Amino acid sequence: MTNAAPGLSLVILALALMAAAMMVRRARLWRIGRPASVDWLAGLMALPKRYLVDVHHVVGRDPYAARMHALAAGGLLGGSVLALLALVPPLGGLRLVWAIVALAFAVAFIGGTMVGRRRLPVKPARLSGGRFQRLPFFLVAYSGGALLVTLDATLGGILGPLAWAALVLAAAGGLGLVLQIDRGPMRHAFAGAAHLVAHPRPSRFEGQRATALLPLDLDGPRLGVATPADFAFNRLIGFDACIQCGRCEVACPAFAAGQPLNPKRLIQDLAASLQPGATNAAYAGSPYPHAREVAGVGGPDRPIVGAGAMIHPDTLWSCTTCRACVEECPMMIEHVDAIVDLRRFQTLELGATPPKAAAPLMEMRYADEPGGRPLKARTDFAAGLTLPLISATGKAEVLLWLGEGAYELRYGRTLRALVTLLQKAGVDFAVLGEEERDCGDLARRLGDEATFQRLARENVATLARYAFGRILTADPHALHVLRNEYRPFGGDYEVVHHTAFLDELVAAGRLPVATLRDVSATYHDPCYLGRYNGETDAPRRLLDRLGLQRLEMERSGKRSMCCGGGGGAPVSDIEGDHRIPDLRMNQAAATGAAIVAVACPQCSAMLEGVTGERPAVHDIAELVLMAVETAASRQAEAVA
Repeated sequence: MTNAAPGLSLVILALALMAAAMMVRRARLWRIGRPASVDWLAGLMALPKRYLVDVHHVVGRDPYAARMHALAAGGLLGGSVLALLALVPPLGGLRLVWAIVALAFAVAFIGGTMVGRRRLPVKPARLSGGRFQRLPFFLVAYSGGALLVTLDATLGGILGPLAWAALVLAAAGGLGLVLQIDRGPMRHAFAGAAHLVAHPRPSRFEGQRATALLPLDLDGPRLGVATPADFAFNRLIGFDACIQCGRCEVACPAFAAGQPLNPKRLIQDLAASLQPGATNAAYAGSPYPHAREVAGVGGPDRPIVGAGAMIHPDTLWSCTTCRACVEECPMMIEHVDAIVDLRRFQTLELGATPPKAAAPLMEMRYADEPGGRPLKARTDFAAGLTLPLISATGKAEVLLWLGEGAYELRYGRTLRALVTLLQKAGVDFAVLGEEERDCGDLARRLGDEATFQRLARENVATLARYAFGRILTADPHALHVLRNEYRPFGGDYEVVHHTAFLDELVAAGRLPVATLRDVSATYHDPCYLGRYNGETDAPRRLLDRLGLQRLEMERSGKRSMCCGGGGGAPVSDIEGDHRIPDLRMNQAAATGAAIVAVACPQCSAMLEGVTGERPAVHDIAELVLMAVETAASRQAEAVA
């Protein structure tokens, strides 16, 4: 054995010490953030499962990337740790030990070449360039050089001078990797582990959707986030955990539509802002489409949003809060939480909402309804139907929450179908009538947390006056708010979506349905039902019970594409190259289905607003009513 092998262990030890120093320097930046409650012991104990199971469950959606990451990261870490263990005298003299180390570095070398193969000669558009383009060379140099040194030790020193040259190569490659920790790709390896330990939503790793926005302390010194220092420290760690894989970019409907939002660029701007004298000049990924001009500078105590800062306000207002970026992020970064926190400051402290959003926010503050319409007019859609008020009896088996869409003619058709079905099934239900205020979803997503909290408390007080088993709604946004976001205000309810409730009724035989023959349909998953609340099966079961030929779109289930109607996007109205609903309808049309089945009033409005030749748009309640009426007609014909 030559002396190159012990030299490798010493080189790795020196690199480890350098890496530790750079990690400490980066971690100091996180300390600018606000305190946050973190169970460090539980997080550390859960880290292996969070990394090897939860993270790789998402990484595994791209099989090549999963294999590449497992080989490169596993081999690099394993080989380096084992080489350090070889500093222990009894181990360092054993050829078997060096053979195992060589095997680990061989795995890392294969992973490094896979990294290079993915980026060279042509880099996919979603991947960032710059320092990331140099990463495969450093990986191959470090692992390849270490592999030759350890092979030399395994074979008894037969490589001679080549082993020393390999040691120099490994040292150069390792140094290149270590220097990438502060502001380059390797920052992700350190920050990613810290992020998984201190994640702001640890229940995501326990099988919960954990999608509710956290209440804002309205008595705090600052409402929302203006500077990086206003974020909780574990949010700052999350920004540094980004590896710029671009999966969020590909999933983002606003980016696809050419609006000035790229969630990857947004997270990188936030990460860059931690550094004193920050600039966004080093970013080498896809830009914001039609990017608004900004100074591109920042710092821990400098504003994040504004023409003289890092991020233009239009970038924030382009977001539909659909959480597609969060769903696709392998590091489980919470992009939407950051956007809403930034919006809160814009709305509550600066009053700087998009011009078209100002009117509905003002109406909600003074009329409890974004259109300024009388609350008693919410039930006008039911003209000719019997619509029982819960105030008359004080109780009901089911409380039907009508939602904001009840004022609209299109959603009124859905509600009429739903009410008719409930009556046919003999369900004991009632509505609040003019006691139903807006649930506050729009206000909260546009950053008006004060109005949301007022509406939440007043609605909770109203609901407390009545006895009911479940709340039923055909609006996924209302479902999400009532089910998840009213709890901090004393509202803990069982809330069910109308597709799940109708599925129960059909399965129980309370709604006899006929087969809708020779009809093909594709189902569009509402973001606030599928991604936010995990309900993707019940609507499909119900469609299958109707005998429809069900065709799936390329993007469906929890990975569905947004219709463009969430997060206040229709009233923010940020211009792009395309309309998001047009893109989604093209995906629906590509299936060849005659019908797009929807389950959300905003989805109905957005998709029916698509012009030109397209599939028909029907709420699932309307389809169920068709099947019920068809069954009754066929039965009457059979009797006759």
